[in-house]
Amino acid sequence: HDLSLRHNRAGHLVLFSSRAEGGLANGDAHVSVFAPTNYRIVKRVSWEFALETMGPPLFRAAPGEISHWWSQLKFRFENKKGWNEMLDETFLLRNKRINDIPFFFAAEENDVGSLRKLLKCPSTDIFQRVQNDNLEAAIALMDGAPELINETMTSDLFQGLSPLHIAVMNQNVNLVRELIDRGAHVDTPRVTGLYFQKRRGGLLYYGEHTLSFACCVGNQEIISMLIDAGANIRAQDSLGNTILHILVLQPDKDMACETMEMLLAKDAEAERDIPLDLIPNYRGLTLFKLAAKEGNLEVFQSLVNRRRVVQWSMGPLSSNLYDLTEIDSWADDQSVLECIVTSRKNEARNLLQVTPVRQLISLKWNLYGKHYFRFLLLVYLLYIVSFTLCCVYRPVKDAPENYTAIISDRTIRVQKTLEESYLMYEDNVRLAGEIISVLGAILILLLEIPDILRVGAKPYFGQSALGGPFHIILITYACLVVMLCVLRLSSLPGEMVLMAISLMLGWCNVLYFARGFEKLGPYVIMIQKNILGDLLKFIWLIVIVVFGFASALWMFYMTQEVDSLPPYRSFPITLFTQFELTLGQVDLPVDHTLTISPVVHVLHCIFSLVSNLLLLNMLTAIMSETHSTVDGVREELWMTQVVATILMLERRLPRCLWPRLGMCGSQYGLGDRWYLRVEDYNESGDTSEDEEDNSDMTGKGKREKSDERKRKGETNMNRGLEEEKNERGQGKASETSFVRPLQRSMSTPSRKSQQAWHVIDVRAQDLEAEKESQL
Repeated sequence: HDLSLRHNRAGHLVLFSSRAEGGLANGDAHVSVFAPTNYRIVKRVSWEFALETMGPPLFRAAPGEISHWWSQLKFRFENKKGWNEMLDETFLLRNKRINDIPFFFAAEENDVGSLRKLLKCPSTDIFQRVQNDNLEAAIALMDGAPELINETMTSDLFQGLSPLHIAVMNQNVNLVRELIDRGAHVDTPRVTGLYFQKRRGGLLYYGEHTLSFACCVGNQEIISMLIDAGANIRAQDSLGNTILHILVLQPDKDMACETMEMLLAKDAEAERDIPLDLIPNYRGLTLFKLAAKEGNLEVFQSLVNRRRVVQWSMGPLSSNLYDLTEIDSWADDQSVLECIVTSRKNEARNLLQVTPVRQLISLKWNLYGKHYFRFLLLVYLLYIVSFTLCCVYRPVKDAPENYTAIISDRTIRVQKTLEESYLMYEDNVRLAGEIISVLGAILILLLEIPDILRVGAKPYFGQSALGGPFHIILITYACLVVMLCVLRLSSLPGEMVLMAISLMLGWCNVLYFARGFEKLGPYVIMIQKNILGDLLKFIWLIVIVVFGFASALWMFYMTQEVDSLPPYRSFPITLFTQFELTLGQVDLPVDHTLTISPVVHVLHCIFSLVSNLLLLNMLTAIMSETHSTVDGVREELWMTQVVATILMLERRLPRCLWPRLGMCGSQYGLGDRWYLRVEDYNESGDTSEDEEDNSDMTGKGKREKSDERKRKGETNMNRGLEEEKNERGQGKASETSFVRPLQRSMSTPSRKSQQAWHVIDVRAQDLEAEKESQL
């Protein structure tokens, strides 16, 4: 064959032949890895993958979702196939082309002899050899065409993928060594193809550089070879993510922690000004913050232990200084606490149980948070009571005689005009309350709107921990109060309706302050989930059932007199009557004196069975399941609410009312960082084992393990005390004193610590007694 080496339209180096086949004219290329028609398909659907990359800002999330759905529908309508089907056909056609080309087939079968003969023609595709892990064939190709070693793919799917990337992903150590020895670039090639980008539904995100690929597969031998060859440990991809950021996103947590330790040790040898783990990505997230955002407990615990300073260790007791850098929200607007609260992943809540996050939250809440929050509750109650009194005593006057001509309208009082509303002393008192109500509503809007812009509308209104629907209620209430002021000043009608809705919303918002109480906070979340989840599903079903049966019944009652059966005198009233029957609020309205078709009675029976027995019992079962689910994570939910409340108070209160907790390390030779001292008790005395247990257990399992250790510790302490008493006698035991350990700087010692120091003190007194007896 007349073979030649060219780039096809998909960007691969392929073997071309001028031999005519299958109706193609002489001189036309008939073989390629991706057919030109499929390449046009790739080009056509590349926008879909672009939409699935890192999402737009949160305030534009809804339009982006709508555009994505419309694009998918449009693509399927134009091509009669979905993207996955097109992709499958593309790869199947690629495999067919490879089998049709002798050169490619020989490379896949690792037939070195045939390859050497075919290499006399300057045509090859080194990517195929590397993908099949055929070392001998790859070496033969590299010797025959060394300029292809650093060639990268140019297609949209695999843009920038080099042979070294593929060899690293397949963990072919020998092939990686051969490529590096023959001059393969370890730092220049960057994979930016759509297949390797961080996108919705993506299965592979290894970054862009060869070193990040090696770290994600976890082969430390290949990592060492790449670093020795000059790979940059601090390289960042197009999203600003370093290799450490990418490791946080990998599913193998243990491998990620080991690789991180290796990279951090390599980076520490270079003595850079900014450590590798403090380099942020383009979203401002460092390694520590990204681990908190993703809820990666293993990486988070590993970083906490890495920054810990051990003061002293005495048996099961140890005193540790924990670095609060990036954890404390006092001096960091995007702290670890903020990342945990705003995270969309439930696993992030487990990080609130990790030392020292748990201790820091407890200190902030017990020293300042709960007092300020309950004072805020008192202020809000006074405010809403004032607004309620203004509405109850709103200015009204007797209705004129010719106010309405409708017989059923029994209105006796109407709203006063603006000139008539503020004439008496009582009106001036009410005016003061109305001014307070309007100013409070404006203040609410000024406080809420910046938080919406900072966090984003979707998480701010959608997450229960941040307040969720309560923010919608509060903002709606404030807007209605401002509208009330406009209506009052302009003397327009409709004030009564706005007042009624405002009163309902304002008093419902009092439930928001239930998060300040441990017993009430989780149950408010349970109410939210029941209303926004279970009840909404029930409403969809009940609307269909009520509308269907009401329409059927109206076919019979529409022919009767209006006053014959009032609950069915019109179609809207019929709908409302059926809804009341669903909830069991009224008895079935039946008049046996009317001549009605028997089908009506059959419809009533079926409706009672479907609505009362089926749908209501199903709603009860679903709500019970929701209650069990929320009750299982009650403590975690409440702690998340507490953290969100603390962050809200810290942003809105002046610094003088919220001092920084912990101790500054500059006074003790530890730099400018702030630390929190925590005394830990480990019954086994093995610190590493305790750290492993702490990182593996979260939530309910950790609490059960802690309670079990607590019971065992108390039993062992009591047993030890009894043995000491028996040895010394009752008289000697009565002289023992309780020695308290060194107090925590910002918290009180635990009961286990006190018991441990008690045993130490008893033994010390025994030694003193023995010395006295010897003297």
